Amino acid sequence: VQLQASGGGSVQAGDSLRLSCAASGRTFSSYHMGWFRQAPGKEREFVAGISRSGVTPNYADSVKGRFTISRDNIGNTVYLQMNSLKSEDTAVYYCAAAAAVNYMSNYRYTETYAYWGQGTQVTVSS
Repeated sequence: VQLQASGGGSVQAGDSLRLSCAASGRTFSSYHMGWFRQAPGKEREFVAGISRSGVTPNYADSVKGRFTISRDNIGNTVYLQMNSLKSEDTAVYYCAAAAAVNYMSNYRYTETYAYWGQGTQVTVSS
């Protein structure tokens, strides 16, 4: 599967952005999906994940209550709605796809995801 992330930009603290990740291929619904981010000088970190069915979302504590992950299995797209953005949310955001059978135990780890998009920059000014 190939992934194309979009929707990043430069905003003020408190603003909202919605990231999209379009997937190619007809097997999108067979993949668990995740969003990660990487700030300069830091390791890539888990932001949010969603299971194949879309029933079970998971979030990093730092974004819980502000970010919402969702997916459209017909449109082959996963979204990340980001509200109440903070300066510490500034990073390059990546979408990723996982076919791992142990996803629900390992959704936080980059190694779980076999496919990655190219990243989209989010910059939040305070």
